[in-house]
Amino acid sequence: MQMQVYKETRYNDFRELINGNAARYGKKPAFQIRVMEGKYTYISYAELRERFYTLCNAFLRAGLRGKHIAVIGHNRAEWVLSYLAASTVGVAVPLDKELTAADVRDFLDAAGCAAICFDEEAAKKLYPVLGDVRPFFFSEIMQLSAPEQRTSYAAVDDLEIKRDETRVLLFTSGTTGNSKGVCLSQYNICSVVYFTGCVIRFGTSDKALSILPLHHTYECTMTCLYALSQGVCIAYCDGLTKIAKNAAEYHPTVLVVVPALLVALQKRIRASIIKGCPEKYRAFFENQPLAEALFEVPFFVRKVMCDKVRKSLGGKLHTFVVGAAKLEPDLIADFTALGYTVYQGYGLTETAPLLAANNDFFFDPESVGVAIPGVSLKIDEPNEEGVGEILARGDNVMLGYYNDEAATAEALRDGWFHTGDLGSIDERGALYIRGRKKNVIVTANGKNIYPEELETRLADFEEIGESLVYEAKRGDEPCVKAKIFPNAAYLRDKLGHEPSTDEIQSEVRAAVQTVNAQMPNYKHIKIVEILTEPLEKTTTQKIKRYGANTN
Repeated sequence: MQMQVYKETRYNDFRELINGNAARYGKKPAFQIRVMEGKYTYISYAELRERFYTLCNAFLRAGLRGKHIAVIGHNRAEWVLSYLAASTVGVAVPLDKELTAADVRDFLDAAGCAAICFDEEAAKKLYPVLGDVRPFFFSEIMQLSAPEQRTSYAAVDDLEIKRDETRVLLFTSGTTGNSKGVCLSQYNICSVVYFTGCVIRFGTSDKALSILPLHHTYECTMTCLYALSQGVCIAYCDGLTKIAKNAAEYHPTVLVVVPALLVALQKRIRASIIKGCPEKYRAFFENQPLAEALFEVPFFVRKVMCDKVRKSLGGKLHTFVVGAAKLEPDLIADFTALGYTVYQGYGLTETAPLLAANNDFFFDPESVGVAIPGVSLKIDEPNEEGVGEILARGDNVMLGYYNDEAATAEALRDGWFHTGDLGSIDERGALYIRGRKKNVIVTANGKNIYPEELETRLADFEEIGESLVYEAKRGDEPCVKAKIFPNAAYLRDKLGHEPSTDEIQSEVRAAVQTVNAQMPNYKHIKIVEILTEPLEKTTTQKIKRYGANTN
């Protein structure tokens, strides 16, 4: 399918992107930074260029040319400056701020880092284990990047940034024992920035609130580099529990989120509407999906409700961009009914990260969209339902895995990247995700069960807060097991008292029985474990499918 596209400027590397942005947007704010309650300072696009060149020169004077430089800490403008300069002078190695000191030390060794840029909180934890790794505090980054009277451009402009050269090294999970290092070039990442800009258009009147951890390529590419390419002003969230407070403070127009955050937000909105709406309409919202209930009430009532929701999110928000996991169509319908645009997409760290997305020219909430311009997708060895492994090709596909030729050869074959994800593509080119290839449960009769499908059905029940479905054994036979963390707050409201253990068990098992009744027998959940603690998650709030969660 030939897609309409916007005319967009293509940059090959970060240096070109920063210079181009400074020329296009000049004094417009790139970052809004709180200095104290109610007081802010701004870094313009022109100042960002000056700070970028000044910091690159400081790193060159420190002997870091060609060296690996770790970046770790909370989302801040200093993180972005450190990342941009590190990946231009040498190789940036973004790390998860939630890692233990011992794990960080392992990653520093594995990547061969010569320096680290970090905030003061990370420094307290990491300083004792740094050894000969040179530290740069974020406060020092701001001082080192302060624009000089006559900024020196020549030394930085003379640095060669090759299209097929690793400039960003990203580790895919929490420990070196089970992690792969993804090698990306600046050209890989800038290709996604360009491809995205061809089909999704933001502008200089937009503001993004950066919520997800910047060490994830999804956040770094989309909320940072892509947003900057569009002239967006970026503000930084103080944490997952402060989203509403920060939205009221910064008035963002666009949010890049993961499904878990959108689900939590939808539940909060629904509870607020039920609590605040006239009693005669309350049953609509208690018994129907939010979208359906909104269209059951009179127009003026709906408008008051939607205006109240919009005000609670800062008053100016118009678009959510959602990735990292599958998003249910009903959730999109709910936010659409509230007046928001929700674009879900699909990609991986190895593809910098975007492969497909709903966008300004194609929208289908049942799918994760179509391949973005410059990307080709196909399904490998599809079964009778058209489901097979998703393969991808494009300028955004990684160079390979760090120091792992075997894993690289397995993932990159015959010019195609093997994603490990299962999906199908319809005649329009729309991509539908079925699950991870390695998560599929194969029955004794050779039937395929996709855990994600069952988890989606379980999530429809308010009684269930979280669930994880995976393969277990009954004797020698594989079967389906679900670990479920109940939604105690909902059960408390539903029953009118603090639920007992027996009541929780009864409510959860009733939900599971309903799901089973909707499915063929071979897909039935045979073993249910009801948890008293939430499932362990990654820093982007995805439930981990390994470790303690599956023990």
